[in-house]
Amino acid sequence: MRFQPLDKLINLHEGYSRQFKIDNLQLLLLEHLGEYYVLEAYCPHRSHPLAEADIDGGLIRCPLHQYAFSLTDGKLLHATEERCRNLRLFTVAYEGNEIGTLLEE
Repeated sequence: MRFQPLDKLINLHEGYSRQFKIDNLQLLLLEHLGEYYVLEAYCPHRSHPLAEADIDGGLIRCPLHQYAFSLTDGKLLHATEERCRNLRLFTVAYEGNEIGTLLEE
């Protein structure tokens, strides 16, 4: 596993949401209620961007079809059409003053 830096910790704040392209991955780094999350940047249902998703009560809700996923484990909790796979989450990692994730080499 290798550390992939995404941003400086000093840049993060409540409501922070920024997308990153790393190799063939599109990642989204979020801060919500003092917690940091790294997840895939597109909804697994219809690939809608999650950068503008609603986040509430530990859930991230896709703005297109209102699919809801747990920020804790990525589990699909609510579907409005056909079911889809769970949302892929990545490990949040720190190195010095940077926040990022661990990716397979």
